[in-house]
Amino acid sequence: MMAGMKELAGRLTALDPDAGAAVRVIAYFDRLAETRAGLEALVRGAAVLAGCPARLVDAGRRVRVRVEPDGTRKDTEAPPEPDWPSAALEPGGAPALWLERADSGPSVVDAVILERAAGAIRLVLDRTRGRAPTSPADDPALIETLLDATVPEPARLHAARRLGIDPADPAVRIRALASGDGPPRILVARAGVRPSDAELPAGRLGVGPAVPALDLPGSWAAARTALRFTADGTSRDPGPRVVYADELGGIALLADLVVPGAEPPPDVRALEAAAGALPGLLATLHAVAATTSQRAAAAEINVHHSTLQDRLTQAEHLLGWPLRTPHGRLRLQLALTMRHLARP
Repeated sequence: MMAGMKELAGRLTALDPDAGAAVRVIAYFDRLAETRAGLEALVRGAAVLAGCPARLVDAGRRVRVRVEPDGTRKDTEAPPEPDWPSAALEPGGAPALWLERADSGPSVVDAVILERAAGAIRLVLDRTRGRAPTSPADDPALIETLLDATVPEPARLHAARRLGIDPADPAVRIRALASGDGPPRILVARAGVRPSDAELPAGRLGVGPAVPALDLPGSWAAARTALRFTADGTSRDPGPRVVYADELGGIALLADLVVPGAEPPPDVRALEAAAGALPGLLATLHAVAATTSQRAAAAEINVHHSTLQDRLTQAEHLLGWPLRTPHGRLRLQLALTMRHLARP
C-alpha cells in the first residue's frame, strides 16, 4: 500500500508538484497514525514537512506543544499571529494548530498538512485525554447553571461534569469570562499563567479570577465588574479591551460609586464636552494617562513631543484642570475610568 502511494506521488509530481507533495503528506500522517504516534511526533511532522515552526494549543485539555522545523521542541506562551495558517481540531471550533508562517497566499500543501495533522491529533487527544469540554457557545444553559449562585450545589456539580470538568480535582481552576456582546463563557486556567489572546473571544472582555468550579459564581461577578472597565480600543473609546478582575485591586471600588446609565460625574461630563470640541482628544488623553512619560505618550499616538504639548494646553483649557502635575494626571485617569463605568 505504501509503495503504491509513493508511486502515485511520483506520477503526480511530474504533472503537478503540489499534488505530489500533498499525497506524500497524506501518506506520512497515515503512517504516524498507524504507529499510534504521540502529540509531539505529530506536531514535529507538521513542522518538518512545512519547513516552519508548528504549534498546538488546546486550552480545554491544557495541551501546548511547539516544534521548530529542525525537530526541536521549543514551547512558548506568546500568542499565535492571526495571519498564520491554522486548523481547528473540531468542526466549527477555534484554531488549535498553527504553522508559524506569515500569510503568503493559499498553499495546497500547507492546507493538507494542517488537515491531516489536526485529524491525527484529535484522535490522540480523544484517546488519551478524553473529549474537550463542551464550549460555552454550544451549551449556554450548562454555563449559566455553573455561574448562578442561586442554583443548588448538586446541580452546579452536575453541570461541571457535563462540561468535562472534574470538580473534585484540586488542580482544576476555571475563569469566568464576561463579554461585551456575547454569552457568558468559562476557560480552564493554568496556575499563574494568563490566557493567551488566542484562547480569549474577540471584543470587550472581563476576565474573572481562576477559581475551583463551585466558586465560579464569584468569578462571574468579578468578571462582570471587570467588563465595565473595558473599552472598544478605538480613538473614540480608547482603553483596554480585556481587563482582568484580579488585577484591578482597589480601583474596582469605583464600580460601586458610578451607576451605569445615570448622570455621569462632573469630570466625565467635562471629558465628553472637551472631546466634542477637539477631535482625537480622547486618544491623546488616554496615551498621557496610560504611559510613563509625555515622550512615551507622544510616541504612542505617533506625534512630535511639541505637538503633544500643544494638545495638552488645549485640553487643560477645555477641562479646567492641569494635566502635567501628578494630581492632575491622577484626576485624568479617574475621569477616563469613570467614563467607562458610566456607560449604560
